[in-house]
Amino acid sequence: MSHGALLAVAAGGVALLLLMIIKAKIQPFVALVVVSIGVALTAGVPAAELVATIEEGMGSTLGHIATIIALGAMIGRIIELSGGAASLAHSLMDRFGERRTPLALTAAGFLLGIPVFFEVGLIILMPIAYGVARASRKPLLVYALPMGAAMLTVHAFLPPHPGAVAAATTIGADQGWVLLFGIPVTAVVILLGYLLAKRMTRREYPMTADVYAKVFGAGDGAENEAGSEAGPESGSESGPQAGPAPKAVVEGAENPPSFGMVVSLIVTPIVLILLGTIGTNFLAEGSTLRAVLTVLGAPMVALLVAAALAAYFLGARRGWSSARISEVMGSALPGVAMVILVAGAGGVFGKVLVKTGIGDAVADVLDRTGLPLLALAFAMTMLLRAVQGSTTVALVTTAGLITPLLQRTDLSPQQLALVCLAMGAGGLSVSHINDAGYWMFTRLVGLDVGDGLRTWTVLTTAMGVAGFLLTSLLWLVV
Repeated sequence: MSHGALLAVAAGGVALLLLMIIKAKIQPFVALVVVSIGVALTAGVPAAELVATIEEGMGSTLGHIATIIALGAMIGRIIELSGGAASLAHSLMDRFGERRTPLALTAAGFLLGIPVFFEVGLIILMPIAYGVARASRKPLLVYALPMGAAMLTVHAFLPPHPGAVAAATTIGADQGWVLLFGIPVTAVVILLGYLLAKRMTRREYPMTADVYAKVFGAGDGAENEAGSEAGPESGSESGPQAGPAPKAVVEGAENPPSFGMVVSLIVTPIVLILLGTIGTNFLAEGSTLRAVLTVLGAPMVALLVAAALAAYFLGARRGWSSARISEVMGSALPGVAMVILVAGAGGVFGKVLVKTGIGDAVADVLDRTGLPLLALAFAMTMLLRAVQGSTTVALVTTAGLITPLLQRTDLSPQQLALVCLAMGAGGLSVSHINDAGYWMFTRLVGLDVGDGLRTWTVLTTAMGVAGFLLTSLLWLVV
């Protein structure tokens, strides 16, 4: 096929993918597999090679990311059910003081957001925000807005979250470098988001009557009835339904783990991965220390070590039986199974793009735009995020489209990591009415659609742009 025909097939495939996800409400995993098959056959992949192509794309992707995502979810689950998440938040509030409680909850969102998925983190921390707002008689949004944005930022930028892991794997970026650059970038973006949210919440936004009653008690929230229609019903049909108000139920509430224990378990895999990257780059090849650090610094091994430590210190040492530990760790898997499959299907789509030659055709077009690689990565991810809603789908799709272009360049491991972070910045941006996270946040804080767009959407987009600008500055010095 000519390049023009291949580009037409690619455009048609992406358009079909968006229609299936947005309009037909088809599960993204199914949509990605169907589109991958259709694109492969249309672009000339022989029928006899179709299954092998799909298996190769799925296997090569899941071989890297499935274990990482699963182990990360297990660590987060143990921290959650042991009472570690609540202990972390309350300890930070004690350390920061009453006046800086919003900053303390933002820090809690940052730390807890590393091992815990965004939606789960909201469910864990939102009751704490409810309680603080009730005690201070201040608007809930003062505490919840920067806290939620912090967790979404980590979700978009950092491993072991599925979009970041899948993007790094697809483009060949070292996760150690992604963390080495990503942690300070994420911290700065979250601080900027906190400052912007502080300015946004100077005015008070109406809350739905039900959330107002949960936070402040019934009978004195008449002025908030204007927002009572908030939720998916008042927006677009594409807004997924959010769950009910969260319940703060943890097994270790009476004897929660200490702040230091929880933080140590969260940073253990990060430190190991960073040590592995440092050892690979700075120690002599063949040295024993380098070999040890390389093994321990492999993301899968680092998370396996952290999961074992969490099972012992938060479980066995605090009286959990082996059966209970196994049950808790296993309970983390159903929630991430579909996320893992979506990432794998993204790998299938990327493999099809390479196999058919579409990737090279797309790379030619992108190359001729003259835009810098970082700008392309950011803009493509932000566009896909805006039109279909999912950060993970936006990241895996962009990674598949941009990989052939990256393969034509001679990028260093540090530059590849920055490309991955630029994609994360795009995935953070434009969370609006087609994003399940948007509906979940606005329902839990009682915002109507308009106020949700004016606060949550504006804040996440501003933070995404800030993340891209910071990444661009780092690009100049690596």
